[in-house]
Amino acid sequence: MVRVLVVHDAGLLRSALVELLRTDPALEVTSTTPSDCLRRTGRHSTPGTGDPSVDVRVVDGDCMASCDRCEAVPGAQGGPPGRDPGLVVLATPEQPGLLRRALDAGALGLVDKNASRRHLITAVHAVAKGERHLDASLAFALLDATAPPLTHRELRVVTLAGQGAPMDEIAALLHLSRGTVRNYMASAIRKVGARNRMDAIRIVRDAGWA
Repeated sequence: MVRVLVVHDAGLLRSALVELLRTDPALEVTSTTPSDCLRRTGRHSTPGTGDPSVDVRVVDGDCMASCDRCEAVPGAQGGPPGRDPGLVVLATPEQPGLLRRALDAGALGLVDKNASRRHLITAVHAVAKGERHLDASLAFALLDATAPPLTHRELRVVTLAGQGAPMDEIAALLHLSRGTVRNYMASAIRKVGARNRMDAIRIVRDAGWA
């Protein structure tokens, strides 16, 4: 029996994924939200200290694309009990940056959201055995995956702004002056070719860089 944990923000979609996976009698499926998963594992979990009750985590890529939530699902390399659970990420070809982040987080399985139910179940079984699974439609997108043109600090400023934090709060969180934060935002807007701050936030999110 393969023990699977579905991680998703939206309750309806989370339930749908659970029911889909439960059509395979060889899968024992539970679910949680990214925040609950973070509380269970700890933000600073390290390889080898993952949840021993789970073999594979199935995570929607959009959960990884906000609030650095990829930290809620520690990277995994599969393998015997005692290691972190294997990681399967659901994504689309339109977000090559997100695909790259998923790989950097240790994902062994990348499944196209538009693929059939069988693709996801096959990926779960492969990852449970420590094998890789990559849908062909996502393989081509990965060829286009590039590092974001922003520095870490610029990306952090845009990410926090996208979460609704005002400039004063961003400055306090990053221990910077308000003027420095403004400069980082202006630089980010210029580098991604955005019209304004909101456009920069949209571009960064759509690319899966944050």
